[in-house]
Amino acid sequence: MLQTINLTKRFGKRILFENINIKLDKHKRYGLIGANGAGKTTFLKIISGQNDEFEGDIVIESGFKVGVLGQNQYAFEDFTLLDAVLYGNRRLYDTLKEKEKLYNEADFSDSVNNRLAELEVISVEEDPTYEYEVNITKILEGLGIDASKIYEPMSSLSTSDKFKVLMAQVLFPKPDILFLDEPTNNLDLDAIAWVENQLKRHEGTMIVISHDRHFLNEVVTNILDLDYQKIREFTGNYNDWYIASTLVAKQLELERNKKLKEKEDLESFIRRFSANASKAKQATSRQKQLEKLNIETIKPSSRRDPSIVFKMNRPIGNDILKFEKVSFKYSGADSELFKNYSLKIDKGEKIALIGSNGVGKTTLCNLIVGQLKPQKGEISWGVTIQPTYFPQNTTDLIKGDQSLYDWLKSFNPKGDLAEVRNCLGRMLFSGEEQEKSVKDISGGEKHRMMLSKMMLESGNFLILDEPTNHLDLEAIIALGEAIHNFEGNAIVVSHDRELLDSFANRIIEIKPNGKIIDFKGSYEEYRSIYSTGE
Repeated sequence: MLQTINLTKRFGKRILFENINIKLDKHKRYGLIGANGAGKTTFLKIISGQNDEFEGDIVIESGFKVGVLGQNQYAFEDFTLLDAVLYGNRRLYDTLKEKEKLYNEADFSDSVNNRLAELEVISVEEDPTYEYEVNITKILEGLGIDASKIYEPMSSLSTSDKFKVLMAQVLFPKPDILFLDEPTNNLDLDAIAWVENQLKRHEGTMIVISHDRHFLNEVVTNILDLDYQKIREFTGNYNDWYIASTLVAKQLELERNKKLKEKEDLESFIRRFSANASKAKQATSRQKQLEKLNIETIKPSSRRDPSIVFKMNRPIGNDILKFEKVSFKYSGADSELFKNYSLKIDKGEKIALIGSNGVGKTTLCNLIVGQLKPQKGEISWGVTIQPTYFPQNTTDLIKGDQSLYDWLKSFNPKGDLAEVRNCLGRMLFSGEEQEKSVKDISGGEKHRMMLSKMMLESGNFLILDEPTNHLDLEAIIALGEAIHNFEGNAIVVSHDRELLDSFANRIIEIKPNGKIIDFKGSYEEYRSIYSTGE
């Protein structure tokens, strides 16, 4: 259905990828993976027609409909939800709007009637059963948006619900070729599960970028690994690829080390014997061998794994955190988010805080760290507790003209300055990178900076609100391992199910009706007992 021929992309002298020759087939769902900065989004934009600055050719079979998940959540503010989704089928949208305009003008001349007849033919071609409104409503309900809202303006929705409408927009026309860049961002667990089920039934070709391992394992049939400036295809899901790529990486490492050793031995021989007449012939032969030995043919992987280690400045006591009959509501709100809520966290508990968007997860985190105050009740920490917080709006908080080093040092000005650099280095900021200005770094780099800050602070209670946004798969895996190995307490808000599975021994779910389910056990055990939409 889609083919690339010698596809190459350069930024100045830097080659992002070159001579990509792949064929993407019908009935296959491809997960495009690679380190941050490897060029995944650029590649997707090129093959989906959003970027025309490249070398090579892209061939898409004629007659196939292409769908691209929109990224601008504010592009349809003046549309109703219904019209925003309908816009995904632009031909049907334009036809229905023109019909509506002609009927409203009530000028039924012969030419207008002829045009209405033409428009009716198009309507039947695009929507044979006249059920577009029913179909759109079903998609929106599947994503968690109530049917009563379909005539409301997009401007009335939260950011996360706007993204759900963009997802509905790309799914509605049932495109033959589907391009999705981070489709699970801003979706809650129920919506992600619904999207997974829809995509598994997609009969055409699909290419998706995602940092959600569970999503990739559930949805994709093939992996496209963008590394070494090339794309290699693996048959299977992300876990299948991970096993295969680990073996390949080990083989490359062994082969590279073998060649480096061989090169060192040859260079040593030439140095020792090239001046010796009796050895001159042999040295010349070895020199020719050395010239043929091309170490660059075995390129090191572009992936770099961060080393996240959470340590504690002081041991944690037995009294951790208590909520006693806490009530809270925002000014002007009709009802309380929390009413007479009591909670006791015990030593060693690592909590996954889950629930639909807007139910109060971030509010609960802000109550815990004292950024919000309850109207009633009491929140009390144990005397030994030193919390450290990763807020959801991290990308907005890290700003200014300071260097990365100076920004991080400001949180521990009298501490070990070498440890400041170590914490940056563990999150892959090394050498000159530490002197970059915080205003010039990406969202993913800001999230890595906040994790560096948490490591430097060495608190014994971690609170993390959506820490995986903008992180690549390697960083998310490292974060899960770090929380698992952490000897203190943790409470984490995340929609990444693999992350939650890696550490959680208690689950707190906040339901839209205000009910709170408190379950002691792993996330996998919780899923087996309670319905989470999967």
